Amino acid sequence: MSETEDLNIALKEFTFEEEEGKSERQALTVSIPEVLDGQYGMYVWPCAVVLAQYVWWHWEELRGKTILEIGAGVSLPGVVAAKCGAQVLLSDSAELPKCLENCQRSCEVNGLSSIPVLGLTWGRISPNMLLLPTLHFILGSDVFYEPEDFEDILVTISFFLRKNPQVQFWTTYQERSADWSIEALLHKWNMQCVHIPLDTFSADKGGLAGSALPGSHTVQMMIITMKESAGGTV
Repeated sequence: MSETEDLNIALKEFTFEEEEGKSERQALTVSIPEVLDGQYGMYVWPCAVVLAQYVWWHWEELRGKTILEIGAGVSLPGVVAAKCGAQVLLSDSAELPKCLENCQRSCEVNGLSSIPVLGLTWGRISPNMLLLPTLHFILGSDVFYEPEDFEDILVTISFFLRKNPQVQFWTTYQERSADWSIEALLHKWNMQCVHIPLDTFSADKGGLAGSALPGSHTVQMMIITMKESAGGTV
C-alpha cells in the first residue's frame, strides 16, 4: 500500500459566489483534500476560508499577478487565486514534507498540477527564496498561531517586502488569546498593518463558501506592508 493510500483523506468542497448584482461572474467551486489526522495539521480552518473569500472578492486585482502562499498546508487561498487567473507559488516548511505533499495534492485535485510547491522555512533565507520571481502579493492563513513563530514569520515577510517593496501580505488570524499581538514586531521590522472588516467582503456570514466551520466570528483579516511604501490598501 502506498503512503498516500495509508492516509485518511477526505475531499471537502467550497463554493465562492459573487455578490448579488455585483457582476455576472459564475460561482467558483474548489475541492480541498484534508488529511483527517491531527498530527499533520492539514485541515481547513476558518481562517483559510475567510482569506480565500477575500482573494475571490478581489480577483480582478490578482489576475495575472504573481502570488506566494506561505504555510499553505491545504492551499485553499492559493488554489482560489490560481483559479482567478493569478500566477501562484505554494510553500510550506521544508521540514514538513507531508504538508508539501498536500499542497501538491490540492493542486492536482483542482487541475493545477503545474503550480510550483516550495519548501520554505520561516526565519531562514534559502535558495528557494532567493530564486523566486518578483512577487505582488503574499497570502498566509492562520500562520500567526504559535507566538514563538511570530518573529520568524515577520523576518520572512520582511525579506520579501524589502526585495519587492510594492508587495502586500494578506493574512487572516483567529483570536485565541487577549495577549496576541504583533504590533511591536511590526514596528521592529518597519512594517505596518491595516485591519479589514469582514463585512466589507461578505465574510461575516455563517456557512461561508458552503462551509460549516465554527469560529469564523473570531477571525480577523489584515494587510501588512512596509512603512516606506505602504501605498493604498484594498
